[in-house]
Amino acid sequence: MKRPRGIGSSRFADASAPADTRLLAIAADHLKRFGPRQVTVVSIADAAGMTHANVYRYFPSKAALIDAVAGQWLRTLEALIADIADAPDPADDKLERLIQASARTHRDLLKEDRHLFDVYCAATETSRPLVRKHRARMRQLTERVLDEGIATGKFDPRDRERALAFITDASYRFINPLTVRLDAEVPQEVLDQRLAAVIRVILRALSVGNV
Repeated sequence: MKRPRGIGSSRFADASAPADTRLLAIAADHLKRFGPRQVTVVSIADAAGMTHANVYRYFPSKAALIDAVAGQWLRTLEALIADIADAPDPADDKLERLIQASARTHRDLLKEDRHLFDVYCAATETSRPLVRKHRARMRQLTERVLDEGIATGKFDPRDRERALAFITDASYRFINPLTVRLDAEVPQEVLDQRLAAVIRVILRALSVGNV
């Protein structure tokens, strides 16, 4: 299964790439190394070989640039989940993989790029547009798998909307960045066991019509 890769690095940015792409790669690298407070538009502009005024042609503020870095990571997650939703597997297998992939990807970001993860958490806490858009996209993908399961007889919920809410509510601890951060010190094997138990409950409830 493909996993989201790092967004980029100023040390490896392609000089022939569009300016906004290069700026995002540089900003992602600076954010990972220095944290959001130490990132400056001037340093990003210097690394890109342009004036800081030119950066503002593409991003109206430092906050907008950092949000764009987080948004790019969210789109890599959405692409991963879309690949699962579009796969030829049975719907129950796809739903299990979908939840596991989202949980694992969140956990990986927490371990590999804490500064970007904290930006994501702050955007979630304030319900910024990039997070609202991401939630809507993830809901669409989950709906697609749920509807496929209903059509093929894998799932038999009493109420479609309640079933969709149940999937989200039951898996919330493992896919919301704020709760993922709270579990930062919990061993991975413990989280894997808990998530596996939750997924079994979700699939069982959907298949026998408990929701």
